[in-house]
Amino acid sequence: MGFRDRFFTPATAQAILSWRIALGIGVAVAMAVGGISIPLAIGAGVALYGGLVFAAMPKTRRRQRIDPFVVGEPWRQYVQGAQRAAAKLHRTVQDTAAGPVRERLQTVAVKLDQGLDETWRIARRGDEIDGAVSRLDPTRLRSKLATLELEAGDQPGDELIAAIESVRSQLESTERLKAKSANTASKLRLTQTRLDELTARALEVSIGAGDTDAYEHDVEDLVDELEGLRLALDETR
Repeated sequence: MGFRDRFFTPATAQAILSWRIALGIGVAVAMAVGGISIPLAIGAGVALYGGLVFAAMPKTRRRQRIDPFVVGEPWRQYVQGAQRAAAKLHRTVQDTAAGPVRERLQTVAVKLDQGLDETWRIARRGDEIDGAVSRLDPTRLRSKLATLELEAGDQPGDELIAAIESVRSQLESTERLKAKSANTASKLRLTQTRLDELTARALEVSIGAGDTDAYEHDVEDLVDELEGLRLALDETR
């Protein structure tokens, strides 16, 4: 988020409108503390006012480093696809003539970068889930269950019953995790298609052949959807 994007925010606007409060504090200090002139107090108020505005501006967040090769498939291809889409959009912005349309596209590019970050978080979490499934080793668990059931026969003892239930519980956990991974991958695949579509539409917007408001709204919707998907995945922790 650049300086311009951080400046034009509701929080900054509210701080800007608070100039009367800052100057009032300065004058009050001058009246309460002897020896301080009114102009000096007003100067202190102006300095306080500037500090309030600066403090209200959203701080620039350092973006996390994205390395698709840290995760396995299919997550890697989704991250790489999101990176390609973001890169194409940024190139479109660079090639757009200076003016209001380019400024709007720059704002959209920042939002799409947020979508790329969300895609990366989702991919890492999906890869973690796949790793957990691999460590549980469902093939081994099924083999172990079959052995225990064969050993139990028609009249299993309490210890065998407990062991069988434990293995079944682990298998159920594995199946839930596998289903979660598959569902997430399917949704991320769909968002990839929408990312490619939005990148193509940016070219139309850049030459004035597309609806800028609708385009920005669609990008926001996609980013919100990715954030929701990531939050749902975080619950599996």
